[in-house]
Amino acid sequence: MPTVLFQLLRRLVNLHTWSAPALVITFVFLTSWPLMALFEPPDSALVHPANYWWWFLVTASTVGYGDFYPVTTGGHVVGVYVIVGGIATLTTLFTHLATTLEEAKGRRMSGAATLNLSGHIVVLGYHPDRSERIVDELLADGRHPVVLCARAEVERHPMPDREVEFVRGDTSNADVLRRAGLHRARSVLVDAHDDNEALTIAVAVNHLNPDLAPVVALRDMSRAEHLRYVNSDIRCVQWHTPHMSTEELLDPGITQVYAELVTHGGGNTYSCQLPEAVDQASYGACQTALGRRHSATLLAVRTRRELLISPDWETRIPAGSTLYYVCGQRVTPEQLVRAVREVQGR
Repeated sequence: MPTVLFQLLRRLVNLHTWSAPALVITFVFLTSWPLMALFEPPDSALVHPANYWWWFLVTASTVGYGDFYPVTTGGHVVGVYVIVGGIATLTTLFTHLATTLEEAKGRRMSGAATLNLSGHIVVLGYHPDRSERIVDELLADGRHPVVLCARAEVERHPMPDREVEFVRGDTSNADVLRRAGLHRARSVLVDAHDDNEALTIAVAVNHLNPDLAPVVALRDMSRAEHLRYVNSDIRCVQWHTPHMSTEELLDPGITQVYAELVTHGGGNTYSCQLPEAVDQASYGACQTALGRRHSATLLAVRTRRELLISPDWETRIPAGSTLYYVCGQRVTPEQLVRAVREVQGR
């Protein structure tokens, strides 16, 4: 009999399912109680229904308070059986848990998992070093989860040390894009290996989620017109400036602002030196003077020591420093002096 029970117990332990621990402990309980009743004296408090479940619990968990215990040799053997069953149950449970966690980690590392995310950013395409820089900038922003989706030749998660999910497969395949949660994504960057592949991926993205306005990195910006046949809202950026890709993902439309700043006509960027007459004027005074008098926006100041991008308004600017501003036309030094003095009340 003991041999048969232990053989059955071993078979239950070898079941690789979450139900195995429950089956093991239930089997041990249902078989040990009759056996204990058989071996223990008829007046034993141990085999009473109100007591046996308690004794079974503390014995199977190897705690053993000692408030109830068997007194016969047969009862002791049953107690050993219960202890072995309890250990087998815990072993089965923790083994299955460890296996499940390891499989989940393996799926994550191999990019085989299906992600349950929403409001995230998907990066389609992987390029060593370049993609790490893009992902780091997105993670530094901290507002949205990031998913990297790479072609099948990227066999393992290329950034396991970063808080970024990984999906592996054909980046133009609808099933792969669904596994990356593209249909629930906030934005997507198409960072393909060439412009033809970028166009193919853009078609797949638009088919799966037409509400997205993808950011597409192009080597030849003249191809932007072709991509807008797919989706007029597609935003194209120069592939060789990855920082522009992340800025456009996080702040849509900013690349158009940059483009306007470097395009002649409309708001152009100019520079002028701060005259001696307004030496040590504050940045705020210069900003207010240019804005109020000439509808200009002061962007930065270069002193003899450093370049200051939008510094504190109380920052004092020495004469001879270069002011960089956006305006419809160039402001002369005389006009700047008059405008600053008006702000200063002189």
